[in-house]
Amino acid sequence: MAAGLGTRLRPLTYEVPKPMVPVANRPVIELILRLLATQGFDQVISNLHWFPDTIRARLGDGSRLGVELTYSYEPSLLGTAGGVRNVRDYFGDEPFIVMAGDALTDIDLRALADAHRANDGVATLAVKRVRDPREYGVVITGSDGRIQGFQEKPDPAEALSDRANCMIYALSPEIFDYFPDDEVVDFALDVFPALLDHDVPFYVHETDAYWNDVGSPPEYLQGNLDVVAGAVGVEPAGELVEGEADPGEPGEHGLPEPRGGLPAGTELNGRVLVGSGVDIGEGVRIDGPAVIGDGARIGDGARIKESVLLPGAEVPPGAMLVGAIAGRVGRLTA
Repeated sequence: MAAGLGTRLRPLTYEVPKPMVPVANRPVIELILRLLATQGFDQVISNLHWFPDTIRARLGDGSRLGVELTYSYEPSLLGTAGGVRNVRDYFGDEPFIVMAGDALTDIDLRALADAHRANDGVATLAVKRVRDPREYGVVITGSDGRIQGFQEKPDPAEALSDRANCMIYALSPEIFDYFPDDEVVDFALDVFPALLDHDVPFYVHETDAYWNDVGSPPEYLQGNLDVVAGAVGVEPAGELVEGEADPGEPGEHGLPEPRGGLPAGTELNGRVLVGSGVDIGEGVRIDGPAVIGDGARIGDGARIKESVLLPGAEVPPGAMLVGAIAGRVGRLTA
């Protein structure tokens, strides 16, 4: 699914679709496609709506990333489920995976597919336990994992579950029998309630994988920093450099060995991911984790801490950025 407008991530998504927003110097949809390829899912179809040519131009037929990529353009948005129904012939009679093309995750999709085959339901939803359910739709289940209901962003005192819906689904073709006839159809609002109404079994698959929908500036910033810190099993783009200060133990997934260096005189503490064509002035200090995007320019004496510089970002001399997302014009503070 890559057709949404990404309104919560504005202004980053005013001129690019959310799947093309860079995370660790790669478009987030590219990280998803690389994940699919490494796990053996090489047949992919993506719906498009907002700036579709931007995605096509970057990804092409997907062969560079190890997948065979097909597109389905939606002149008008069809909803999360409507877009899937629009391409139902693509899936044939086989189960299939539906996931957002604009979320950051390293989930084991093979385990999700295995769980779906084992439970013999029409749908299996990936869920992850969360500390605070107020930002998520949570899934209520029985002891056998069968879904009994949902709560949308409940207050912790009223929450009946701490399992967040990751919006990653394994589905069987029979699920289309429970789609309403409406043109615009949503999984959470239409399809899953219909399964409950008809007493159709569907289940959860709990994962402890990393998952972040990067749907808001704070989540976007945190996702970038988590990749640099090694907490996400995805492959960043650029050169990882590391300062003399102790950056702490790398995440469970680690990262390639730090190599290279920044210009002489740059004070570096922690891990920093540096893109290509970066211009860094004299006397700059960078406290990681941080991401420096391709073509970014950092003026003399600037201070950057736990921030993301987007491709082409310009940081004026003497500026101080802390927990910020900086682009070509101005600064978006998380």
